[in-house]
Order: sequence, then structure tokens, then C-alpha cells
Amino acid sequence: MKASIRTMFMIVNLLIVLVLLLSYSLHTFQKLESIMIDHNMKQTASHDPDPHIVVIAIDDRSISELGMFPWDRSIYASLLAIINEPDFEPKAIAFDIVFADPSNEDSDHIFAEALASYSNIILPAVGITTGDVFRTTAVSREQYLQAYAISYAYDLFSQHTENAHINRVVSHDGVIRQAWLKLQAPDGKVIPSLAYKAVEMTGADLSRYDNWTDRKKTSDELAKNTMTIDYNLVTDDFLTISFVDVLYGEIPPETFQDAIVFIGVTAAGLSGESGQDSGPTPLERDSKLVYVHANIANQLLEGTAIIFAPNWLEVLLIIAAAIIFAWLPWRFKNQYTFIVAVLAIVSLYALQYWLFKQYNYQLGVVYLIGAILIVYIFNVSLKSYKEQQQKNFVTRQFGRYISPHLVKSIVDQGIDIQLGGISKRITILFLDIRGFTSLSEKLSPAEVVDILNTKFTMITNTALQFNGTIDKFIGDAAMILFNAPLDVEEHERMAVLTAYHIQQNMKPIREQLLEKYGVEVAIGIGIHTGNVVIGNIGSYLRMDYTAIGDSVNIASRIESGTTAGQILVSEDIYEATSHYFDYSKGEAKLFKGKSHPIQIYELLAPKQIQKNDETES
Repeated sequence: MKASIRTMFMIVNLLIVLVLLLSYSLHTFQKLESIMIDHNMKQTASHDPDPHIVVIAIDDRSISELGMFPWDRSIYASLLAIINEPDFEPKAIAFDIVFADPSNEDSDHIFAEALASYSNIILPAVGITTGDVFRTTAVSREQYLQAYAISYAYDLFSQHTENAHINRVVSHDGVIRQAWLKLQAPDGKVIPSLAYKAVEMTGADLSRYDNWTDRKKTSDELAKNTMTIDYNLVTDDFLTISFVDVLYGEIPPETFQDAIVFIGVTAAGLSGESGQDSGPTPLERDSKLVYVHANIANQLLEGTAIIFAPNWLEVLLIIAAAIIFAWLPWRFKNQYTFIVAVLAIVSLYALQYWLFKQYNYQLGVVYLIGAILIVYIFNVSLKSYKEQQQKNFVTRQFGRYISPHLVKSIVDQGIDIQLGGISKRITILFLDIRGFTSLSEKLSPAEVVDILNTKFTMITNTALQFNGTIDKFIGDAAMILFNAPLDVEEHERMAVLTAYHIQQNMKPIREQLLEKYGVEVAIGIGIHTGNVVIGNIGSYLRMDYTAIGDSVNIASRIESGTTAGQILVSEDIYEATSHYFDYSKGEAKLFKGKSHPIQIYELLAPKQIQKNDETES
């Protein structure tokens, strides 16, 4: 590539990389990233819950039997007495129901007394947050969110229980993918999430999560410094028991021993005291929030977490991919680089999936694949455009005087035919139409041109048949090259065959002109081989592909010594083709500028043809 084109090429590729990195920092394709993580979760979900997690569901059957929701709170007091049977107490009972306001006074006191009787009960609080008060630099890097206000359960209840928040993190597309493990109240008090507090009450070591920083790129301020939920379970995976089955004593008490019990609404279309109680997750289109808490608890009990590749690593991979796929198209054929690009994309996708499945490690490949696609498509398009320009140039330069398959070979092989030349051994054929001057004096200009075109068409077709290159027509003469611009095997033989067939093809034309105009017209041909300087010689405005050098002059002088219908060749041609053709030895000629004479030979016929003639006679 020329310096200016190379500079433009580098600048455009650099701009593409900068745009990709800007998109990466702005999370332009966050939705695609989320879809990929969701897919990984769906494919790798274990569907094997911790056996200590139990969900007591306020389901349609419970509503049908106990009446319209919300219920009298004495019902919950009865439930707690059943669950907390001595020697079978759960480790934690977490309500996903907000008891924010007083109701029936007697029932509230009954419920409050029940809450005060046990130490394993958690009631939810709701943190009212705004992006302006989001804490991005919490002490010990813990995942705190400073709340604008904390809405606790009714004081009569909350004073007797542990408190935990049930705030949910909703992604840009409405899917619940992350969780705030802790909220920080205006008074400085840290409020853990419902699942976190429940697991903490089991005595599990949660120190890993206290210091957790989820390197998750997001454009949502409220979703920063959160933990991505490692969903492994759907609703049907959990041990779920109907509220009324527990209330009616139909469940063995050992079911709840040392368990984490979540109590929440699952009835269709019901929110009641719990507020909005459902939403989409990576595994389900509509999941009741009590199961989101259960999923988080399951993750905390297992001690797992999704590890996101650091930003610096993904940036380096994007830059590396851009460099590689800016270089590949210019080094290899498009069909090969296409295969490499497809394999790279498939391999990256497979790699990120394998890392997620084996190590819970999420490598972001959306921007990496984007870098491969965009850089590859740009460079292949630019290369194809340049190749088309080169093809058009070659066709313009050579299409009229070399065979179509040679033009195609030049394009396919990418032969450089720019200004300048190379030294190469080729064979040069000169021919001249004898007697044409006398004929032209008897004919009109239109007839002269018509006869010339007829002869030169025959000469051109014959030369192209044997891979010759029509260098130029000079009046009634022509110059034909062999072994240029492409290599031609046995180019000396191809030149002699061309000369022989031109003379054979001239016979009917010669007889026709003799009969019509009474003038003998024939062709004299001279052939020589040797080193020449060959290439496109001229200027950008006018350029001709030609050969120059001493060997060209010798071929021209050999042709000038021919008589009508004669084919003369140099000794070099004779030595290269004597096993294919029969020659008669002529005289040696000393050409101008040469210190030694050159032996000249006259072509008689190809050996096989001569043998056939002798047999017939």
C-alpha cells in the first residue's frame, strides 16, 4: 500500500477501536451482555436447591380456604407456633410480607406476642432510595446503599424481630439480576437483605460477601456495587408448601428443623401487604419475589458468586482482536480469513460459556466479538475494493491483448503491474505484412483498415491461443511477447507455434487478396529470446505494458531479414525448440552493437506434421 493509503487505513482502524472502547465504557450493548449472562445461567442452572430452604406459599388454595387477603394477623401467630415446635425449630423464618400499618388491635397484639416468643423471625423493611444518595465508597468496600428513608414494619412488630430489607434491583430491561446485600439507613444502621439475614442466622460464614465488589458494568447508578445473583433454581425446584397445609398441621415438624423458611405470596395477581411481588428473572419470565430471596439464600449457603473479568483484561482483548483482524485480511485470502473470523467468534462464545460453567467466571465477549466483526468487515471491504480497482486496472491494461484466463491469473495471483519494471527472460515475436504498401495504394482507406483489422484479429486470436501478449501494433507490423506478464512454460515453443499457425491461417487470406487485387501479401516473422526490462512504462496519464532491451532489438532485426511467408529464429530459440520443430540452418548475422554474429534458422514445420507429410507422399 502507498504511504497515504496506509496512513488512512491505520487511522480508520484506530477510530474503530476508539469507538468500540467508548461503547464499552458507555455500556452501549448492555442488553446483549445481559442476554448472554442470562443464557449462561439457563444452560448451567443446577436445579438442585439446598435442602434447608423451605418456601411457605400464600397460594391460590390458601386464599380460597382462608378468605380474602390480607388476612387477620392472628393467623400468622398460629402458623409460627406450628413451625416453631420445640426441638424442630427453623434457623430463620423470613417474612416476605410487609406489615407496615396496624390492623385489628387484638389480632396485632396476638401476632406481636408470637413474634416476641421466638428469636428466629425476620420482618422486612423497605429502603426508599434515590440515585443522589447512592454510596459508591462504603467502608470496607461492603455493598451498602444509603437509603433516603427506611420503612420498617409496624413498631409493635419490628421491636421484637430481626429486620431486613426486601428492596430489589431491576435492570434496564426490567429483569431482576442483582441484589443489594445491605442498605444503610440515615442513622448509620446497616440493614441486610432478607436472604442475607436469614443465612447469617444459620451461622454460615458470609465474610466473603461482606467484602464483595461485583465488577459489573452498568449504566444504572442504583445497580452499582451490587452482587449479581447466581440463579440456579426456578420456582418448581424449591420445596414449596401451601400455607394452609402448614396451618392445618399436615406437614411433619421435622420438615422445618434447622431450615430457612421464607413466607411469601405466590397467588396469581395478588400483592396485598407485600406490595409488588413478582418480576422476571434470567430463568423465569415471571417469578414471585419470595423465590428470588430463596435463590439468593441458596447462593449464599453454597458460597458461590459470579466473578466478572476485570475491565482492563476485556479492553486488552478488544485491542488485540482489532489488531489481529485488521492484519489478517491483508495477509490471507478472504475465504481463509472468513473461516478464522467465524472460528474466533464461535471459540470466544464457547470459551466464555465454559469459564462460566466451570468457574462461574464471566468473560464479557460482546464487545470483543463486535471488534472482530467490525474490524474484519471494514478491512475485508477495503481489501475487496482495492482488489476490484486492481482488477479493473488489469482489465483495462491487458484485456485487449492477452487471453482472458491470463487476465484472471494476474488478478488471482495479485501480480504487481504498477509503474516500473523487472528484468525477465522472455520470448519476443515480431511480424510484418509484406506487400501491404502496394496493396494499400490500390484500395480506399476504409478497405485498407478493414483488411488490417481482419489480419490483426486473426493474429491476435492465434497469439492468445498460445498465451502470447499483444504488446503493440505498429502500422502493418506487430510485437508479441511470451512469458510476460505471467510465466508461461516453454515460452520459446509457444512463440514458434504462434508463428507457425499465423502463417497457416494467412494462407486463405493471402489467396483471397491475390485473387481479388492481384497483389501478393504475406507475413514475415522473426523470433528471439533473452533478458529484457518489462513492465508498465509511461506516466499515470499514458501507460503501456512493453519490453525494452537488446533482445527486443535483435528480434526486430531478425524479422526485418525475412522474406514473405518466412519464419526466422535465433540460435537461442533453435536450441530451446529443435526437438519440437525442424529448421534449416541459415547464415550467421552480426547485428549492430554485437561483438559476435548470431546464427539464424528458418522454421520448416513441427516435427510431427513433417512426418505426416512424408508418409502421405
